[in-house]
Amino acid sequence: MTKIFAYAIREDEQPFVKEWEKAHPEVEVEFTDKLLTPETASLAKGADGAVVYQQLDYTAETLQALADNGITKMSLRNVGIDNIDMAKAKELGFQITNVPVYSPNAIAEHAAIQAARILRQDKRMDEKMAKRDLRWAPTIGREVRDQVVGVVGTGHIGQVFMQIMEGFGAKVIAYDIFKNPKLEEKGYYVDSLDDLYKQADVISLHVPDVPANVHMINDDTIAEMKDGVVIVNVSRGPLVDTQAVVRGLDSGKVFGYVMDTYEGEVGVFNEDWQGKEFPDAHLADLIDRPNVLVTPHTAFYTTHAVRNMVVKAFDNNLALVEGNEPETPVEVK
Repeated sequence: MTKIFAYAIREDEQPFVKEWEKAHPEVEVEFTDKLLTPETASLAKGADGAVVYQQLDYTAETLQALADNGITKMSLRNVGIDNIDMAKAKELGFQITNVPVYSPNAIAEHAAIQAARILRQDKRMDEKMAKRDLRWAPTIGREVRDQVVGVVGTGHIGQVFMQIMEGFGAKVIAYDIFKNPKLEEKGYYVDSLDDLYKQADVISLHVPDVPANVHMINDDTIAEMKDGVVIVNVSRGPLVDTQAVVRGLDSGKVFGYVMDTYEGEVGVFNEDWQGKEFPDAHLADLIDRPNVLVTPHTAFYTTHAVRNMVVKAFDNNLALVEGNEPETPVEVK
């Protein structure tokens, strides 16, 4: 009987694991809430494939341990593959899949909702209401339809975000080194990032964490932006030089910041810090600011997205185990 072992299965994922298992009675499914590490690799011994999700690196040692337990077919429940030691994976003959598209709407909706909340100064108003201060001024909002919204990256998520913001009535402009022909035909693209920075009232990032994009938001690029700009990062933490944004917030150049990803998030996000010493003073400062909305990498976190991540990863892994072509293979090189 075919057996698939899954790592780091959260409580919210369990119903979808059981749903998949019920639909595939020919497959034995076992799982743990533990991350895949050299020490936990042995839990999968006897399985034909592994389904994984984690922020830790898939180091050479981790991959070797999994291979030593007879498993070289690994399916990620997420998009990112930059934390895999690909040289070691290739050496060991790993076959790997990911889930590159699980719900663009989840992330795009979050970006749009949070951007609109910043524009309407919702956090400030909520704080006033909590204190029973029911005065309007000076907490006046800006309408989304009055903004020029600049979208950096026009892949699946970026395109949905564009549609949502246009639904509000905003003018949308975009930049991408890989232009979508349909969007280009409709005239969305500006010639350069500099053009986008200079024109946009709201700037939303939807690009990967590759070397060319690291700290694309920095002191110099913020200086190019319009006064009162709103910056939205629901993509990857390293895209933004956070301290540069803080300086922009302090000066008033940046009106507000939406942050779902953070350069130092590993080991901090998705942990309960109640009653404990908070480990990051810079992050604590951001959380406390009335014009910053911080969420702990939860833009993706909807029932629709989580189901897709689980089901697609298990489908991919079963295809690998049975010698079939998976829907979304990763090139191991």
